[in-house]
Amino acid sequence: MSTLPATSPAYFIGWDVGGWNCDKNGKSRDALVILDANRRIIGQPWRGNLRLTINSAADSVAFASALFERCGAQATLGDTPITLAIDTPLGFSQEFVRLVTILQAAGALGSSDTNPYLFRQTERWLFEHRLKPLSAIKDMIGSQATKGMHVLARFAPTMVRCGVWQGGALTAIEAYPSACKNSLTVSALQEPFGKLAHDDLDDALTCALVAWLFSAQPEKLASPAETVPLAEGWIWVPQDAVWDSSSPQGLGGHAWK
Repeated sequence: MSTLPATSPAYFIGWDVGGWNCDKNGKSRDALVILDANRRIIGQPWRGNLRLTINSAADSVAFASALFERCGAQATLGDTPITLAIDTPLGFSQEFVRLVTILQAAGALGSSDTNPYLFRQTERWLFEHRLKPLSAIKDMIGSQATKGMHVLARFAPTMVRCGVWQGGALTAIEAYPSACKNSLTVSALQEPFGKLAHDDLDDALTCALVAWLFSAQPEKLASPAETVPLAEGWIWVPQDAVWDSSSPQGLGGHAWK
């Protein structure tokens, strides 16, 4: 197990989330990739189930340290900034929450991609821009969503702004690798790594790169409008992955495929 210098300025962790009992699912499990400030992989990409790691960690530093250990690296983290990009919905829509808590109906409902019970505002925004996010309600990823939200509640409970949570030096955001496939920005960052040993690991790497962009080049990610409900969160996707209806180019100026 390698040991990292205590002076490393920042780390970026991508977490592709598996279900609570994903050790029983050979196709989809938790996956981790950790990058340093120079976008070098720390330790080895890891794939398995983080349930016991989550259960045993006492605070955000212990949790982050355990993620490094999973990847075969030891780090004295302390106040070292860590950005964790998580590939799962980290919230539910206001309409869904009102429905299940006070039985308040949202009104007339239309197509699936505009249904506010099924999709948050951030996801409906992606649909409007030709991307197709999954729903925590209808696409059987509720296990993953509650796992990601449980980690926020335990280790990054402070919402500092829409789509950004913190706990100590740990910052958590939501990423969506499938939405990055048309991004030239992300493709260029991925190229030096090639393909990893499993699709889950590739998704974790994409998340780690989004975490790096969020910290180093935030202008390259689409930010939430002021109307997005804070409790629903936000999916941080590259500007050049988002189709602009007024142009055949993404919002970031690159050709959209």
